[in-house]
Amino acid sequence: MELNNLKPKTGARHVKKRVGRGPGSGHGKTSGRGEKGQKSRSGFSRSLGFEGGQMPLHRRLPKRGFTNIFKKDYAVVNVSDLERFDNGATIDEAALRQAGLVKGQHDGVKVLGDGELSKKLTVTATKFSKSAREIIEKAGGSCQENK
Repeated sequence: MELNNLKPKTGARHVKKRVGRGPGSGHGKTSGRGEKGQKSRSGFSRSLGFEGGQMPLHRRLPKRGFTNIFKKDYAVVNVSDLERFDNGATIDEAALRQAGLVKGQHDGVKVLGDGELSKKLTVTATKFSKSAREIIEKAGGSCQENK
């Protein structure tokens, strides 16, 4: 096999439809638009979701629910994730981001109590669950809440 013998797989490449190039092309005269009607005219555009005058699906379906615009979105970190830090380390949001535990935009960091912790750490976060606070303090560390 050589470079000059390479061909794409059959069906991988399509021939471009060249419309309006006369009767011999098979796409002449009306150029695949049919005879009369709105869709055959130049400059035709229909709005998104238009169903020919029928009530569109997005208006037929009932609207339910409510979105709380004041909801806080916290990045979640488990106590088991803190095991990777050195003994006696001070951990805040910046340290968690550098370790790759927190990514994206959030309203703060919440530490949850899933897992074990054997190191003495000083953890600064927006919120702590009750079990996370117990685990950190049992290991000899401390929890500091920042608002």
